[in-house]
Amino acid sequence: MKEKDIYILGIESSCDDTSAAVVCRDVLLSNVTASQAVHEAYGGVVPELASRAHQQNIVPVVDQALKRAGVSKEQLAAVAFTRGPGLMGSLLVGVSFAKGLARALDIPLIDVNHLQGHLMAHFIKEKDSKTDTPPLPFLCLLVSGGNSQIIRVNAYNDMEILGQTIDDAAGEAIDKCAKVMGLGYPGGPIIDRLARKGNPDAYTFAEPNIAGLNYSFSGLKTSFLYNLRDWTKEMPDFIEKNKEDLAASLEKTIVDILMKKLKRAVRDTGINHVAVAGGVSANTGLRNAFHDYSKRYGWHIYIPKFSYTTDNAAMIAVTGYYKYLDGDFCSIDKPAFSKTTI
Repeated sequence: MKEKDIYILGIESSCDDTSAAVVCRDVLLSNVTASQAVHEAYGGVVPELASRAHQQNIVPVVDQALKRAGVSKEQLAAVAFTRGPGLMGSLLVGVSFAKGLARALDIPLIDVNHLQGHLMAHFIKEKDSKTDTPPLPFLCLLVSGGNSQIIRVNAYNDMEILGQTIDDAAGEAIDKCAKVMGLGYPGGPIIDRLARKGNPDAYTFAEPNIAGLNYSFSGLKTSFLYNLRDWTKEMPDFIEKNKEDLAASLEKTIVDILMKKLKRAVRDTGINHVAVAGGVSANTGLRNAFHDYSKRYGWHIYIPKFSYTTDNAAMIAVTGYYKYLDGDFCSIDKPAFSKTTI
């Protein structure tokens, strides 16, 4: 098979999004995602409901990805899938489907670490569109609901964690604070929207003093909770009247915490090509901070398209392509895993 004909199917099912994508080499042909609105009523993802929805969505999502790419399953060179980390029930749906399809087609199976996939989103190319990919090595701030890490990327398969959260992740802190305010789920987009209308200097919350490049967000979350408790005692409708300023101040605090450590990492490593990835990379305040630091400190920054910030199969497929070139395949007996780092 010629390299130009290498079609990789990617499957992502680590949480509550069922996604399938097809790439030809590293060029994206399709990326289809089915989301699950059922969790909004519960204020968070319900694992059992998520796995059931994946079972309903996986076949039509893969079918649509192949059709939109104009590729038949017989043309596939390999199937790449998210092996972990994530919700075990959700992962098992994608892992089982990928294994069955690869076995039926007698093609290689490629396992992808979900976190590695987020970093590799910067290497997705689109037809008729120029992609500004970061040169190696580069630094990447990976921020999501479950992870906050500063990573040195030496190669697609050589990544070093320089710092990470010792408790809550940035996205988790945002969602929990939004829940305390009664804003609904998921909290990230709601906080983002409200923050655009608020005063980021209206309130001050505790910032942790953690050594090195590690993060901590549990103290901020506690500070936010205790302040709200005291303010609402004096004014029961305090949150409703001040939610925009609260959102803006919370966002500013979290972004400041993230960027201060990232600035130190740039100084310590001497690497000024800096990327951001993960669900929180969709946050407007964080994106603005990257542009600000680029102007102030001469950073070369790389910010993914919004469609590549959340869980998606395009990042899994493109990672699968690079692993395919190296012959880095997965045996069919490898199980899914729920927790790990890159």
